[in-house]
Amino acid sequence: MKTMIQRAARSSRTTRHAAALAAAFVLAGCAAPGPAPVAGTPTTPPAQWQAPLPHGGQVGDLKRWWQQFNDPLLVQLIDAGQQASPSIAAARSRIEQARATRVASGAALLPSLDASAGVSRGRFDLASPVGTQASASLQAAWELDVFGANRAGADAAQARLEGSEAAWHDARVSVAAEIASTYLALRACEAQVAQTQLDATSRAETARLTDLAAKAGFQPPASAELARASAAQGSATLTQQRAQCDLTIKALVALTAQPEAALRQQLAANTAALPQPAQIGVTTVPADALAQRPDLLAAARDVSAASADAAQAQAQRYPRVTLTGNIGPARFETGGVSTSGTLWSLGPVSVSLPIFDGGTRRANADAARARYDAAALSYAASLRQAVREVEEALVALQSTAARGDDARVAAEGFERSYRATESRYKGGVASLFELEDARRSMVAAQSALIDLQRERVAAWISLYRALGGGWSVADSQARGGWSAAVSQARGGWSAADPRA
Repeated sequence: MKTMIQRAARSSRTTRHAAALAAAFVLAGCAAPGPAPVAGTPTTPPAQWQAPLPHGGQVGDLKRWWQQFNDPLLVQLIDAGQQASPSIAAARSRIEQARATRVASGAALLPSLDASAGVSRGRFDLASPVGTQASASLQAAWELDVFGANRAGADAAQARLEGSEAAWHDARVSVAAEIASTYLALRACEAQVAQTQLDATSRAETARLTDLAAKAGFQPPASAELARASAAQGSATLTQQRAQCDLTIKALVALTAQPEAALRQQLAANTAALPQPAQIGVTTVPADALAQRPDLLAAARDVSAASADAAQAQAQRYPRVTLTGNIGPARFETGGVSTSGTLWSLGPVSVSLPIFDGGTRRANADAARARYDAAALSYAASLRQAVREVEEALVALQSTAARGDDARVAAEGFERSYRATESRYKGGVASLFELEDARRSMVAAQSALIDLQRERVAAWISLYRALGGGWSVADSQARGGWSAAVSQARGGWSAADPRA
């Protein structure tokens, strides 16, 4: 009995010493701070835009922008592309992975609880007879996050979850813009085909008339050969343009996962008509416009996660304090006599002191700091790229607007000149060389006008993409607002909500 009392006293003193040591660490330490910002990485957008701003639109309209096009088929194709896009599916998968990681990281801050049960029979010591022992217990363990390593891990996981959610929005916007750009290229190609078809028909008619005149002796044989060559060139250009349209249709099939035959039937209803979008308003302050970009939020969350990782790696260089305990009923039976009761223990409080690891923890902390530096630099570069994309879209809009009237005047003027030259050629006043020169000028001007119309719509699509597609931070931060934000931002899309 005396020996048991001495052992209990020593155990009590050991527990008090460990608890005192743990308390000293709590008072002396605190959560490891994150790294300081990287020098030379400005993250403030410019005070104002340098390019002229468009007028007559509102940024909020971006959430329903595709529905404001005068082409319902475009909305349907974007909807189909949203559902079939592998990039959106991958972004949704990354959200699920990040959510699972957040749960696991948050669990490290809480106590763990395990249950165990067992039955054994035998002689457990020399003084006891053979008997049966049964027990069941609950074991609890809790790491006291003295230096904030587990808290930093949870913060990193939360930042990565928010970043992955923003990346999902960015993937949606990117897919929509890509499908719209491909659809626009197809309609512009069809317009070029229609124009090329008229030109090829005119060349063939000129070749026929010139051949008849040459056979009658009114035109030299060289003129007939030139007219035939011009007709062949027009036919080759038409074939090439049609092939380009077929390639664009196949690209649209790949993006939307639609059967090609069914898609061609849908496209035939509005051939060669370029979609016309609604105007987009741009705020005068770049910071307000860039705050709508989900890719910038994702980059910012990467910086936050890297900062938390650096804090966690630094905290892991310090001691770890763990508290354990268990409780459960036990029963011992031998010779018809049984003894039962409840066994419990609290402790020990264990402290793990890293002494020598060959520099592993320091190296991990240095590597985490380097990753933070890289994330901060990447965020600053993303901010500059975002400003550049908006500025380029604004410049393109301004340029296409300024060139629009001149391009139309040029196309109309060259067409009138060609018609006049054609009449003179049929009357024998103008030469075939003059006719072909007038034809080339007319075709080039009309092709340039179609390209200009396509370029202007493409600039609006680029501005939509550069402004974030109508997303806002409030959409992700609002409680229960995720599904509503998704449904509003879709503009007719039906891609599955990753939070559903």
